[in-house]
Amino acid sequence: MADRLKQLRKLHQTDPQDPFVTYGIAMEHCKRNEHEEAIRWLDQTLTLDKHYCYAYFQKGRILSETSQTEDAVTALRAGMQAAQEAGDDHAHAEIAQLLEEVG
Repeated sequence: MADRLKQLRKLHQTDPQDPFVTYGIAMEHCKRNEHEEAIRWLDQTLTLDKHYCYAYFQKGRILSETSQTEDAVTALRAGMQAAQEAGDDHAHAEIAQLLEEVG
């Protein structure tokens, strides 16, 4: 896992504007239960691409799992809006389902 994170960081140095790479870094931190760092990278992903729907999904999931329910709901609602704007019905449905579970 450390090797994967190292590889992703190298890619990020090469192209810091690639939201796919920042999302990958976030997910690697998530796997390590480094929630604050994961959220920081998810936020960076969303700064680069406000329609990166699964960044909202993962952010909402992490916030929910760390008992930050209000923030999770806010992130998920923003994700539903982004998915709707992007015309991504699949992402919208998955985010909506998670929002329903979160409360």
